[in-house]
Amino acid sequence: MARVPIALQLYSIREECAQDLPGSLAAVARMGYEGVDFAGYHGRSAAELRRMLDDLGLKVAGTHIGIDTLLGDELERTVEFNLILGNRFLIVPGLPAEYTNSRDAWLRTAETFNEIAARLAPHGLLTGYHNHHTEFTPMEGELPWDIFFSNTRQEVVMQFDTGNALVGGAEPLNFLKRYPGRAITVHLKEHSATNDKALIGEGDVPWAEVFATCESIGGTEWYIVEQESYACPPMECVERCLQNLRKMGK
Repeated sequence: MARVPIALQLYSIREECAQDLPGSLAAVARMGYEGVDFAGYHGRSAAELRRMLDDLGLKVAGTHIGIDTLLGDELERTVEFNLILGNRFLIVPGLPAEYTNSRDAWLRTAETFNEIAARLAPHGLLTGYHNHHTEFTPMEGELPWDIFFSNTRQEVVMQFDTGNALVGGAEPLNFLKRYPGRAITVHLKEHSATNDKALIGEGDVPWAEVFATCESIGGTEWYIVEQESYACPPMECVERCLQNLRKMGK
C-alpha cells in the first residue's frame, strides 16, 4: 500500500487558528503536516481557505460538521462549499440525543447516513461518523458503534479515534478489523492510564499494530493527528506528535 499521509485536526490548535488562521496554517505546513482536517472555518469562504492551503501545499483531509449541514436543502450548500475547498470527507463528530438515545434511534440514524451518502455519491463526496467514548457503552445488548456501522453502507466512513475508543474501554484493533475498508480517515490520539497529557507515542495505544491494520485492511487514506490535552503549548504539542510519528516510520 502507498504511504498514508499525515494531517492535523485543526481543533488541536483552535485558539491559535481563531487568532491567526493564515499564520497557524503556515506553521502547520512548516512542521511537515501534509493536510488539515477542519473544525470550523473562522469566517472564511471556501475560496479563501482553498487559496491559503494551495499556497502552502496543504491538502484537505476532511472537515467536522454538524448533521444539520447534511440534511434537506442545506446539503446542496455544503456540497458546493466542499467542492470548492477540495474536500471529500464530510464527517459528523457527534450527534444530538434524539439520534443516539436508543437502539431504534441509532438504526434511524444509520438510515439517515445512508440517504446522505447516496446524495453525496454523484459529487464524489463521502460522509462518515467520528467516535467519542460513549459509542462503546452497551445499549440494549449491543454497542452503538456496531448498531450504526453494521447498518450503514460500506462507503459511510468510520473515522476511528484511537484515544477516544480506549477511554470507552474499546480495543481499536477489534473495530478496525471488524469493518474492513471503512477506516478511510483515522484520528490518531494517544491514551495513557497514567498521563492524561500524553502525546502520540507516549501512552498505551498499540501504534505498530494500528498502522499495520489500517494499511492492510483498513483502506486508510489519511492519518489525522488530534491532540486535546496539553503538557506544553498546543503548537509545540502537535509538532512533537508529528516528530514521534516520523520516528515510528510514518
